[in-house]
Amino acid sequence: MLVQNILKSKSSNKIFTISKDQTIDDAVSDLSARRVGALIVSDDGKTIDGILSERDIIREMGKRGVACLRDKVGDMMTGSVSCCSKSDSAEMVMETMTKGRFRHMPILEDGKLIGLISIGDVVKARLEDMANENSAMADMIRGM
Repeated sequence: MLVQNILKSKSSNKIFTISKDQTIDDAVSDLSARRVGALIVSDDGKTIDGILSERDIIREMGKRGVACLRDKVGDMMTGSVSCCSKSDSAEMVMETMTKGRFRHMPILEDGKLIGLISIGDVVKARLEDMANENSAMADMIRGM
């Protein structure tokens, strides 16, 4: 399965962004209100400056406590972001996420942000693929 198929199957393709100059407290509010696990850091909504995840915030809170909520997003974000394209395979994306130990990957087309997929999106697509393959094999065995 390709990333473009995963994008089509998602109930929403909204990409939530936040500016580098906003506070971590703003990011926490956005993550909670939108019920997502990561925000793309972007000033224009098209280019990626970084990504900020729940894990990034929790890791820093564990070190410094709530004082980190006053920090700027740009100071805590992950600046080097692994991205994929619509033509990449789900298997490749899953492998990259697993090796990098992250759960969200932006999708770029011609250098512009067009989507975001999570490991949950990829696993769901892979499970659907496996169910379809199993069904096809069962039909072949039954002679259908």
